[in-house]
Amino acid sequence: MKKSTRITAVVLLFFNGLSAAFGGYGLIADPSGEKFQMPIEFLEYSPFVDFLIPGIILFTVNGMFNLFVGILGILKKKIFAILTLLCGTVLAGWLSIQIIIIREFYAPLHLSYYITGSAMMFLGYLMLKQLRFQQK
Repeated sequence: MKKSTRITAVVLLFFNGLSAAFGGYGLIADPSGEKFQMPIEFLEYSPFVDFLIPGIILFTVNGMFNLFVGILGILKKKIFAILTLLCGTVLAGWLSIQIIIIREFYAPLHLSYYITGSAMMFLGYLMLKQLRFQQK
């Protein structure tokens, strides 16, 4: 697998992982959402009464898991490619569900993370293709 593709994927995974871990931890520490100026009314159409459960999911799935996969990339593990694709897919899914629940699209945040997720999916796909080509 190309070194530049792997490094770019690792950078994106750490960017997403660190920002999600920070955001998730903030929501766990303050489930009211006030720390991030997120009104509780965002959850009006959701099954949640506060941001605790979304914070836990954000922290673990988009935070810790992305950091774990980034470390696998640094260690050059073969499973890195498919997990990178998975992380991008999960990020895009998270954003889509979030937009549906809060009924608001905040372009600076959502668009930048959709681009990040799409790039992770694309890089994961490229690395998978490169691995298959090397095996032939």
